[in-house]
Amino acid sequence: MIANILKQQGAKASVLSRRKQIINSSLLKHFFSTSKIEERISMLGHQLPSASTPAGSYISCVRSGNMIYTAGHLPFDVNGELITGKVGKDVTEEEAAHAAEMVTLGILATLKNEISNLDDIKRIVKVTGFVAAVDNFEKHPTVLNGCSNLLGDIFEERGVHSRSAVGVYTLPLNACVEIEAIVEV
Repeated sequence: MIANILKQQGAKASVLSRRKQIINSSLLKHFFSTSKIEERISMLGHQLPSASTPAGSYISCVRSGNMIYTAGHLPFDVNGELITGKVGKDVTEEEAAHAAEMVTLGILATLKNEISNLDDIKRIVKVTGFVAAVDNFEKHPTVLNGCSNLLGDIFEERGVHSRSAVGVYTLPLNACVEIEAIVEV
C-alpha cells in the first residue's frame, strides 16, 4: 500500500516537474526569442544597438500605465560615434535623415530594454524631433522623415504617428538630431 502511494506521488511529481519545464521553456522563449519586430528590423538591413545609458540626471524612459515616454535620444552611427554638426553646413539633409534613422534604432533599443519584446508595442503615438540647422534651413520635416519612415516600415500601421519637427540652433554634444517618442504598450 505504501509502495502504491509513493508510486502515485512519484507520477504526480513527474507530471508537475514536466509542467514546470514547459512553463519555464515558454517563459524563456518569450524573453529570449527574437521578436517579429526585430526580425523585420533585420530584414530592413538594420540592427538594434545596445540601449544607451543616460548622460545626466534622468532616465531613458518612463512608463505610466500603458504609455512609455522616452527621453531625447541622440544619433550614434554603427560604430557608436555621435553624428554631429549643423544641418545645412556640416551635415547634408540626407545625412541628417540617416541620423534620424539611427536615433530611431536607439529609441527601439531603449524600449526593448524596458519591455523585453518589441512585439508588445501597440502603437507609436508621437515623435518629437529637434534638428540643429543653419538659420535658413527649412526642411526639418524631411529630416524627421528618416525616423517616421523607418517606424512605418517596421511597425506598419502601428508605426504611423503624430509628429513635431522643430529647428533649433544647437543640441547637446553638437548632435545634428535629437528625437523623443511616446509609445503605447
